Amino acid sequence: MERRPFGPTQRGVAVIGQGTWDSESGDRQEAITALRRGLDRGMTHIDTAEMYGSGTTEEMVGAGIAGRRDEVFLVSKVLPHNASRSGTVAACERSLTRLGTDWLDCYLLHWRGAHPLEDTIAAFEQLQREGKILSWGVSNFDVPDLEEAWEIAGEGRLVCNQVLYHLQERAIEHAVIPWCEEHGVAVVAYSPFGHGDFPGSRTKGGGVLQEIAAAHDATPRQVALRFLMRRRSLFTIPKASNPEHAAENAGAGDLQLTEAELARVDEAFPRGPCPRELPML
Repeated sequence: MERRPFGPTQRGVAVIGQGTWDSESGDRQEAITALRRGLDRGMTHIDTAEMYGSGTTEEMVGAGIAGRRDEVFLVSKVLPHNASRSGTVAACERSLTRLGTDWLDCYLLHWRGAHPLEDTIAAFEQLQREGKILSWGVSNFDVPDLEEAWEIAGEGRLVCNQVLYHLQERAIEHAVIPWCEEHGVAVVAYSPFGHGDFPGSRTKGGGVLQEIAAAHDATPRQVALRFLMRRRSLFTIPKASNPEHAAENAGAGDLQLTEAELARVDEAFPRGPCPRELPML
């Protein structure tokens, strides 16, 4: 599995990780087995949040990484309504308990809310001084929010922005990715297959993915993941509902596409105009 420096931390992190949104809605043991299969295949970046299953997903992740914590780059997120200074600290401590760990590798603000960003960042800095988190970032932040966070925290503190990004939703390419690359901030793509609408083989774009996949003995989803990681700043966290899906996702980590193949995917899935607001789920 390819690893890249994760923002200013310069820590090598797997380019393909494991998302866990809605994992609690299926079979718990199968989800845990999928997480472990992913770890076996090098997908050691695991993302979760206090919102997912109202904490039950964090408990499931804790079971999945039990005995393997040192292998994992573990990320969780605080809900905006909990993101006051004291609320962020308390939320982090609850997440640590559910996850069965003493620290998070990265802690994110899930999206911008009513609490002042200064308070949330102050809490992140406190948690980092105490060793409860090793770094912090944000999620669903557009450029004006990123600039505000950067101004508050100073250079090198904000390590990542986790945002919606898939072949049919490329809005972040207009301004968010360029800003993050200019400031050395990692970009983490969530929902990289879309939300139940991955292009089928009978669609024009799906046909292109199928042709490229066949040339590499790969799958269309692996081609899609590789395209989304074509820039050094990009990481992605697909969810796997079973061990077979986890193994398929991991297979994209070493897939290499030619410039011509990347150009074909780019043409088949045009990024479209810059939206007025950053899309999110």
